[in-house]
Amino acid sequence: MKEKNETGFHYLYDHYSGALYGIILRIVQSKEYTEEVIQDVFVKIWNSIHQYDASKGRFYTWIINIARNTAIDYLKSKAFQNELKNQPLPDFVYNTAELSTTNHSSDYIGFNNVLEGLETDKQELIDLAYYQGYTQHEISEKLKIPLGTVKTKMRNALMKLKDLLKDYQ
Repeated sequence: MKEKNETGFHYLYDHYSGALYGIILRIVQSKEYTEEVIQDVFVKIWNSIHQYDASKGRFYTWIINIARNTAIDYLKSKAFQNELKNQPLPDFVYNTAELSTTNHSSDYIGFNNVLEGLETDKQELIDLAYYQGYTQHEISEKLKIPLGTVKTKMRNALMKLKDLLKDYQ
C-alpha cells in the first residue's frame, strides 16, 4: 500500500471493508450515509498510509480510528446537520424505525460480544465517546457526574476493553 500499488488497495478493501462498514454504520446509523463515509475513509487511508507507524500500534487500530473520526466528523458537519433539518418528518421517523431493527444486528466484527464483557456503565461510556462522538466534558454533563469520574471510568473501561480484546485474538 505504501507503494500505492492497486493490489494493496484491493487487499485493504477485501479484508477490512466489512469491519469498517459496521463501525461507521453504528455511528452514523444510516446505510446511505455509511456508504458516503466509507468512501471517504478508504480515500483517507490510501492518501495517508505513509503516516502509519507500526511501532505505535496495529494497522487495524489505525484504520478503525480513521473510520471512527471520519464518521463523527460527518455527523458534526454542517451539510449533514442541514440535511437532517430539511428531511420530512415521515421519512425521518421511517429511517429511525428501520435503523432500530437493523442497527443491533449489524455487528460485522463481533465487537458487541466484546463490549458485553464490560459493566453496563462502562459500555455506556464507550458508546457515548466512541460511537456518538461525545467529549468527556459532554459525557460529564449528560450523565451528571464529575469530569474526573468520567475520565477515571473511561480509562478503566478502555483498560478492561483492551484485556477483553486480547482474549478474542
